[in-house]
Amino acid sequence: MKLRTVLCATVAALVACTGTVAAVPAPHGAGVAPTEGSSAGLDRAALRSALDGVHRAGVPGVFAEVRDTGRTWRGASGVADVRTGRPVSADMRQRVGSITKTFTAAAVMQQVEQGRIRLDAPIGSYLPRLVPGERGMRITVRMLLNNTSGIPDYIPYAFPSLGAFPSLPDVTTESLDDNRFREFRPEELIAMGLAAPPAGEPGALPGVYSNSNWLILGELLEEVTGTPAEEYITRNVIERAGLRHTVFPTGTRIQGPHARMYEAFYGLIDPPRDYSVYNMSWTGTGASLVSTMADLNRFYAELLAGRIVSRASLAEMQRTVPVRALDGSMIRYGLGLHEVATDCGTFWGHDGTVWGAGTISLTRADGKRQMSVAVNLQRWNKPDASGRPQPHPIDGALATLYGQAQCGGEAAALAP
Repeated sequence: MKLRTVLCATVAALVACTGTVAAVPAPHGAGVAPTEGSSAGLDRAALRSALDGVHRAGVPGVFAEVRDTGRTWRGASGVADVRTGRPVSADMRQRVGSITKTFTAAAVMQQVEQGRIRLDAPIGSYLPRLVPGERGMRITVRMLLNNTSGIPDYIPYAFPSLGAFPSLPDVTTESLDDNRFREFRPEELIAMGLAAPPAGEPGALPGVYSNSNWLILGELLEEVTGTPAEEYITRNVIERAGLRHTVFPTGTRIQGPHARMYEAFYGLIDPPRDYSVYNMSWTGTGASLVSTMADLNRFYAELLAGRIVSRASLAEMQRTVPVRALDGSMIRYGLGLHEVATDCGTFWGHDGTVWGAGTISLTRADGKRQMSVAVNLQRWNKPDASGRPQPHPIDGALATLYGQAQCGGEAAALAP
């Protein structure tokens, strides 16, 4: 099947790397703690085996929910805490990274439906001080949503000690700890992106994925609604979807049951360090949400059924263009949605990573098959002498799990 396994090679891919989620050296205490329904379309034994395989390959804890035609399987393997051996469970909260972007895009589309935002209007007509001059008049709202604005990512400037590749001699992880409790303002991060050399001309293809776009969209929401973007998204997207465990964090800690989140940063942090406690202001409306696998599946089911935005808005969200992801791979990107082609159908959704946590959530176009998977380790691929992260057994194990979760028995065609 055509399921890509992408290695997040560059520092800029830390928040949103397309195609995979990342990990660490294997701890003790493997095992599965599934809560599962029965379904002819869900091979529970194969899903359990694939989940265990990810843990055996080196991820401390992995958990997932797979849905097929109204039936649900939930499973978990490994540990939430490598020190205590506390087991991971399928209902844990997770920092879901750039999956947040779909929520933000849905909120923007609601405002498009109400006539307060026009997709092809220049962002400078709404936020002339934030994106001033000719640039603001050339970049449209649509370009921000589909990552064709040409505004580069701010992350390398917010975390300068990380460099571009982990093998460079001057790279350290000092910025990770320096910024653990730092409160960033969206305007500050946006300014970093705008001040950097452009990633391309506005509207040029392929686009270049950039988190800067999504902080600007958060400011746009606040401008047109008179409400902080996080509050608007909570009331009009999260609550409309009926999600009970999805929130924008208000402090540095996750509220509710969750796993510790371990960052290896390509072997520079050995053993991997716990970054569960972190001020997520560095990601804002681009990647700061906390959610559960059940909530993510429910959200994408509601969105793709036309119950969060109108069918016309959903059609706009599914108009894709080629975009270069932050790891250099090419993806099909709509307005806050990835299109993923497999041999068992086209899936829509998003993935995301933040320090120590990786998540992916995909729903088949017919709505009948869904998967959401989370891991509590990131950037396990150590680089070679040229600085390119090398393959790791975790990559193949995740590919097997994704294939089984998406396509069931058809996953045998997957080549890890």
